[in-house]
Amino acid sequence: MTRLSVNINKVATLRNARGGNNPDVLKVALDCERFGAQGITVHPRPDERHIRRQDVRELKPLLTTEFNIEGNPISEFINLVLETRPTQVTLVPDGHDQITSNHGWDTRTHLNFLTDVTARFRQAGIRVSIFVGADEEMVAYARRAGADRVELYTEPYAAAYAAAAQHDGTAFETGRRDAITPFIRAAEAARELGLGLNAGHDLSLQNLAYFRQQIPWTDEVSIGHALICDALYLGLEDTIRRYLNCLKQDTP
Repeated sequence: MTRLSVNINKVATLRNARGGNNPDVLKVALDCERFGAQGITVHPRPDERHIRRQDVRELKPLLTTEFNIEGNPISEFINLVLETRPTQVTLVPDGHDQITSNHGWDTRTHLNFLTDVTARFRQAGIRVSIFVGADEEMVAYARRAGADRVELYTEPYAAAYAAAAQHDGTAFETGRRDAITPFIRAAEAARELGLGLNAGHDLSLQNLAYFRQQIPWTDEVSIGHALICDALYLGLEDTIRRYLNCLKQDTP
């Protein structure tokens, strides 16, 4: 079964908007686990505009599921990950002023850098996933860098799926098939190379089940923004249940 890791960055954003500790990021993370999530993801950025470095330190001893820390491997990020030793680190090529992640690594261009960073984390016993677009060459160079997994950047899939959903019948089926095809190719490349497979960015209740049905060997999806938005209407427990149900569906 594909695992669900809940990204709690948006919870921290809400907390930081007023100061204080409401909502309580640690409690929300533990509630996500209690409601069935199989992992917690955080993405600390240098300006700490959502998850703070201290949040990461406080979460680590509390969590009982997989802990995934993602971010740009600048020195302070590397130090934080080596200090807290999560289950997994996901390397993301974020600029310091990016609102959110918007592209994967050019793993060919940055091969030497990624190889060095990956080796440091793996020596510490941390699984390494590299964030890439749906490109077989980028997947192959992630393998050369020593990664254990790749995480496919799924925003293009989500956007194309949403466009397809504006139509009915054959047009919808053709559109969503076109949306998923490059991701199937990249996922197959990862599998052939012996890489684990994660996915994330703009996955939602609308498009998640189809993604999992077409790429059932996906190990993990990391979902934050859409899940927290849905929780405003549905409640956190029901929302997590619905996302888990999407990952259990085996028929298109």
